[in-house]
Amino acid sequence: MSGPLASLKVLDFSTLLPGPFASLMLADMGAEVLRIESPTRLDLLRVLPPHDQGTSASHAYLNRNKRSLALDLKQAEALEIVRALVKDYDILLEQFRPGVMERLGLGYEALKSINPRLIYVSITGYGQTGPYKDRAGHDINYLALAGVASYTGRQDSGPLPLGVQVADVGGGSLHAVVGLLAAVIARQQSGVGQYLDVSMTDCSFSLNAMAGAGYLACGVEPERESHVLNGGSFYDYYRSRDGRWMSVGSLEPGFMQQLCEALGRPELAALGLSPKLKVALQVEFEKRSFDELCALFAGVDACVEPVLSLSEAVEHPQLKARQLVSQVPRGDGSTQAQLACPLKFSEGLPPPRHIGAEVGAHSDEVLAELGFSVQRIDAWRKNGTIL
Repeated sequence: MSGPLASLKVLDFSTLLPGPFASLMLADMGAEVLRIESPTRLDLLRVLPPHDQGTSASHAYLNRNKRSLALDLKQAEALEIVRALVKDYDILLEQFRPGVMERLGLGYEALKSINPRLIYVSITGYGQTGPYKDRAGHDINYLALAGVASYTGRQDSGPLPLGVQVADVGGGSLHAVVGLLAAVIARQQSGVGQYLDVSMTDCSFSLNAMAGAGYLACGVEPERESHVLNGGSFYDYYRSRDGRWMSVGSLEPGFMQQLCEALGRPELAALGLSPKLKVALQVEFEKRSFDELCALFAGVDACVEPVLSLSEAVEHPQLKARQLVSQVPRGDGSTQAQLACPLKFSEGLPPPRHIGAEVGAHSDEVLAELGFSVQRIDAWRKNGTIL
C-alpha cells in the first residue's frame, strides 16, 4: 500500500510546528518527505520535553515517516546538493523569515529555473509582504492581530491562551497542505509549478468565519461572551459538584428539551437563549458529580459531553474505535505510541514506517541516490558540509 500522495516528493526545510505538521500529513498520505536539517543548529523541536528513550516525543511524532539529510547551507557544496535534489522533487517547503532562502541562493526564482515544475511553499507569521513581514511572532501573536483573541475568553478575565496552536496548525499547516495540493492539481493542467505564500496571520484572520462575516456585512463587533457560540448563551462549559466540567451544545430546541428533561427540569426549555437558562443549568450541574453527569447523559442525544483529560480521551471508546493511536516503529524493533493520521481513505493508508529520525540519519543514502561517490560524501562529512 503506497498512499494517495505516493507520487509526490517533498523537500522540507521547516522546523518547529507549522511546517513539520504539514509535511507529516503529506508523509502519512504516502509522499516521500526529505528533511533538510542543519548539522550545527539544532531544531528546538528535538529537545522539547517530554522525552521517550532520549528522543523528544514531539519530534518523534511530527517527523515520522521522513528521511533526514543534514546540510550546512552556508557552504557552497551544500547548495550544490540542494540544486541536485530540486531537479527531482515536486514540492519545497520552508519556514524561514522572508528573504533568507533568497540570500542562500535557494529562492523560488533561482530554483524554478532548475525545475519549472517545482511548487515552492513558504510559511511565515505575517507573509512575504507588508510592514510586518520581517517581524518575529508566535501563535498567540498571530491570533491576537487576526482579531480571534478579542472575542475568545471571559469578560472578567480577558482572552485565554489556547491549549492547541490554532494559528500554527489551523492557520499555517492545514492551509499550506490545501494550497500546495491545489498547486499540484493546477500543475497537471499547466505543466508548471508556482510559489505559495502562506501567512499564519492571514489564515487565522480567515478563521473568523461567522464573526468576521457579521462585522464586515453588518458592522457588528464581536466581544467576549457576547454571542451564542462564545459564552454569550448557555452553549458553554459547566462545572460538576466535584470540580470537573461538562460541555453543553444543546442549541436546537429538540436537544435543549432533552437536556432539560434529563436534568429533571423540563420547564427550563421555555427560557430559550435567556441568560437565566445558563444560571439555572449551572445550579443543576453542580448538584451532581462528574461520574453522575456522564452516566446521566450517556444515553441522551442532547449534545452534552464530558471534558476529558488527554489520558481519558485516548481510552474513549469512540476514539479507540476510530483507531486514532498508532504504534510506530522506532528502528530497534520496539514501537512508540503516537497520534495516528485521522484521515480515513477507503483504500487505506500505508502503515507508519518509523518515528522521527536522527539528524542526518539518511545523508549517505540520499547522496548515493543522487549519484555522488563514497569518496565525495566522505570529503563533505570531513569539511562539515554534511553530517
